[in-house]
Amino acid sequence: MTPNSTRRNFIKNASIGTIATLALPQIVSAAIGPEKIKPIKFNTNDVILFQGDSITDWGRDHANNDPNNTSALGSGYALLTAAYLLLKHADKNLKIYNKGISGNKVYQLAERWDTDCLALKPNVLSIHIGVNDFWHTMTNGYTGTIETYITDYHKLLDRTKKALPDVKLVICEPFAVKGVKAVDDKWYPTFDLFRKAARDIATEYNATFVPYQAAFDKALETAPGSYWNLDGVHPSVAGEALMATTWLQAVSGRDW
Repeated sequence: MTPNSTRRNFIKNASIGTIATLALPQIVSAAIGPEKIKPIKFNTNDVILFQGDSITDWGRDHANNDPNNTSALGSGYALLTAAYLLLKHADKNLKIYNKGISGNKVYQLAERWDTDCLALKPNVLSIHIGVNDFWHTMTNGYTGTIETYITDYHKLLDRTKKALPDVKLVICEPFAVKGVKAVDDKWYPTFDLFRKAARDIATEYNATFVPYQAAFDKALETAPGSYWNLDGVHPSVAGEALMATTWLQAVSGRDW
């Protein structure tokens, strides 16, 4: 190999590395681009709460109730998002909690809402829920419908706004990656109704909307579904980073 060819290979590899580095922000920017962003301002002493099912839970220690604690935050997108928020806002004394529980549907959030949400008095409340409200009708004998999901979600948010009128809401879109293990043609078009419902609810409650499906769909242009997701529902390590980056950009209104 000549010195010139070595130099050319070095430049080529460096360029590939640069493209890879830029890929995630570009994916997220493209996914969020069409959205009407409602940026959230974080204030000193804000309490930020992540709520949801296993995608949010992701192995957290349910016995640990401390904010900003690695085991209490789990090892998924909630931890990654919290880490960036704490790094960016080191001067604000933020307190960040994760209270997601695997398998939850909206009505199960409601059953534990007093303790796992209202008692913490969050200033910013992020909810990612909906995939089990559909998936468990196929696998666990759950008999809820899209109407059940919408009604239960409205009741939960009405209750939340009554107790915490100034809370800033973040509604995360339920998502799935078709063709990866559990997710096949039988999911559609019904599952799309749950995604639309989450978006509509975000609009109704003037909440920030996190377009996770658009982010995963765009990510498929870079790598196959199995790279981003383990079973069509639960994100891989790369998928967790995609979720965290999408959340941060949707909430802040700027690139991360």
